[in-house]
Formats: sequence, structure tokens, C-alpha cells
Amino acid sequence: MADSEQQGLRERKKLQTWRTIREAAFRLIEERGYDAVSVEDIAAAANVSRSTMFNYFPTKEAIVLDPDPQTPAVWRALLRDHRDDQPLWTALQNVFLGYMGTFSDSLAVQKRLKTTYPKLAESVRDHGEQFGVELRAWVAERTEPGHELEATLMLNTAQAVVGTAYSMWSPDDGFDRLLDLARDCFARAGNGFS
Repeated sequence: MADSEQQGLRERKKLQTWRTIREAAFRLIEERGYDAVSVEDIAAAANVSRSTMFNYFPTKEAIVLDPDPQTPAVWRALLRDHRDDQPLWTALQNVFLGYMGTFSDSLAVQKRLKTTYPKLAESVRDHGEQFGVELRAWVAERTEPGHELEATLMLNTAQAVVGTAYSMWSPDDGFDRLLDLARDCFARAGNGFS
């Protein structure tokens, strides 16, 4: 087996272990509540040792809040695969909705936990920061000189759209409802407020 194939297999196994731990944690937390689940419980449910679990996640909070390791590859593909002839607003909408879709398995659990456990919400690190940096660079690359104000306004509005949809969404309504809210907000913002 070639080194690259071995490396690929090793990376796939690591990703599968990461996801297995995450899924076990979500399942247990949904059943028992965040405080009632220990890291030992999660490790046992995922069929890994405690030390193996800590190789993947430094804390119980990280298990719940950290994004999937494949998330950067997803947003980079969304940015790379956009159509150059698409208006910026349409492209931003497609990128954001596609990016939101990567969180369909975790966002409801995370929002419930943040609501139920305010301390957990306080500890949230901004995992979207790198996405924001790359998104701003992508917008700048496709913005013609003299149109920076309009492009920046569109980007900031798109970010506000997603934030508004998330704040108005109840996880009990299902993930599709969040996407519907985001689409509605994009349409309203795209039509303007006057």
C-alpha cells in the first residue's frame, strides 16, 4: 500500500472516530442532559478510551461545540465552485445556505444546550472566524474597483441574515425550518426595506 493511500486511510479512520465520539455525546446529552453525562460516559458509548477521546477533544464542551474537521473543505469548495457570472448577492446566499447545511446534524443540539446551559453558551469560541476571513477575501477578489462599499454591505447583510434566521429559529421546528427562515430573510434583505 502506498504512503498516500495509508495516509488517506489513517485520516479517514481519524475522522470516523471523531464523528463517532461526537454522535455518542449528542445521543447521551439528548437522553440525559449535558450535566448528567461525563466524559467517561461518552468514551464508553463511543467505544474508545478516555485518553483516545481527549486526543480528539480537549474538553466536553469541545465535543459539543467544535465543528466537524471537514467543515473548512466544505466552505472552500462552496467558494471555489461558485459561478463567476452570478450576482454577488446570489452567490453569497448560495454559499451561506450551503455552509449552514454542514451543521444539520449538530446545530439543533448546540442551540438547545446553549439555551439550557448559559455557561456553555459563554464558552463558545468563534469557530466561524476562519470562514469569515476566507469569505471576505473571496468577496474582495470578485469585487470590481469602486464597488467595495456595495460588496461589503452585501457581505455584512448576508451575515446578519444568517444571524437573524438563527435567532428566530427553534430547534424543535427542525433544521429545514432554519433554512426556510434563512431563505426568507435573504429574499427580504435582497428586496430592500424601503
